[in-house]
Amino acid sequence: MNEHDTEKMACLLSSKGMDRIDDVNSADVVIVNTCCIREKAEQKFYSLMGRLRKIKKRRGTILGVTGCIAQQEKDSIGEKLPFIDFSLGPSSIHRIAEAVDQATRNDHLFDFSDNGCADSLLVEPGNANRKIKTHVTIMKGCNNFCSYCVVPYVRGREVSRESSDILREITSLSKLGVKEVILLGQNVNSYNKGRDDLSFPELLKRINDIGGIERIRFITSHPMDLSQELVECFGSLSKLCESIHLPFQAGSDSILKQMNRRYTIEEYRKKVTLLRERCADIAITADCIVAFPGESEEDFAMTMGLVNDIRFDGLFSFVYSPRKNTAAATLPGTVPREVAFERLARLQKFQKSITLEHNKAMEGKVAGVLVEDWSKNSREEMAGRTRTNKIVNFKGSSDMLGSLVEVEIVKGYANSLKGEIRKSIGGHTC
Repeated sequence: MNEHDTEKMACLLSSKGMDRIDDVNSADVVIVNTCCIREKAEQKFYSLMGRLRKIKKRRGTILGVTGCIAQQEKDSIGEKLPFIDFSLGPSSIHRIAEAVDQATRNDHLFDFSDNGCADSLLVEPGNANRKIKTHVTIMKGCNNFCSYCVVPYVRGREVSRESSDILREITSLSKLGVKEVILLGQNVNSYNKGRDDLSFPELLKRINDIGGIERIRFITSHPMDLSQELVECFGSLSKLCESIHLPFQAGSDSILKQMNRRYTIEEYRKKVTLLRERCADIAITADCIVAFPGESEEDFAMTMGLVNDIRFDGLFSFVYSPRKNTAAATLPGTVPREVAFERLARLQKFQKSITLEHNKAMEGKVAGVLVEDWSKNSREEMAGRTRTNKIVNFKGSSDMLGSLVEVEIVKGYANSLKGEIRKSIGGHTC
């Protein structure tokens, strides 16, 4: 979501004649778009701002802060960072060009208002030409108030875009050559909840009918709102990729209750069973928090047991990080740091073996791959993803970019697959 917000701001500034560069030492304007979902991100931000302050002092650079830290620290960011020229919350990024313009006149814009969907969500990147895949925001905010999560406090309550706006944007993207769209929202399953508009499954069906779009993905889902109607979209919508990100966060019901997740592990297991009964080859990834306050070794063993039973294709796991304003920040039972990181290491080592197991099971199979870019490993190889969202590297050429090809998987590694090209299958879904 932050990446997409950055794309939007870059587009708005480009429309004013500015060019995006990667070297902060040569830039006239530096914008730091921030995340505060974990403490480490905040620490890195403040460290970066110290370095940027020196550059600003030397070159007179216009320096702004946007995103979730800006929103979280709205009452004090001007005092903490008195050298910045402007600051905008996530719902105010549509004012980025205005903020830069004012800064050139030594006028400082600080806007942390929550203006719903009308402005920030309707900013389309506009730079999708020659892009193969892109993100499309369908909603923002969250109403769930999980006890550890800062999102409702920095991105606000749930607000859904009108389906007609989303469909128009995706139609425009398809005409620019975009082949894959990734629908974004903190909880896409609750899109248009309580509104007289398309439900999320209905929206998927309408997007599936848009010509030129070959693949549809979405993130993120909350298990509580995963409906039977959405499950049935897998396998019935030809363009909906067989992958889902379904965070479980903890394997213990007592910890889930403390997290205010509002489902049990048994309910989570049943959702996974429904997905796999509907679509046997679906790839399932998840998020998990280790060492939440009060987590015992028995609680952690339940998490390990869940991971062993479900055998996720991938797992994003982190040590619990207390966040400002959240209910969990005041909970007793802090897990000692050394215990927390030992548990995390144990979990990640175990999951790595499972991911490798999944990837090695692909050896000898032929998969459809959307060619996205040069491989990071070699300029002689191309890289793309399968419909189950696995990265495949294979020998190829730049004229394959944006095409769908058949690739035989010859080797499965921990984080990717090695393949050999079979044939191009043009614009047909694979």
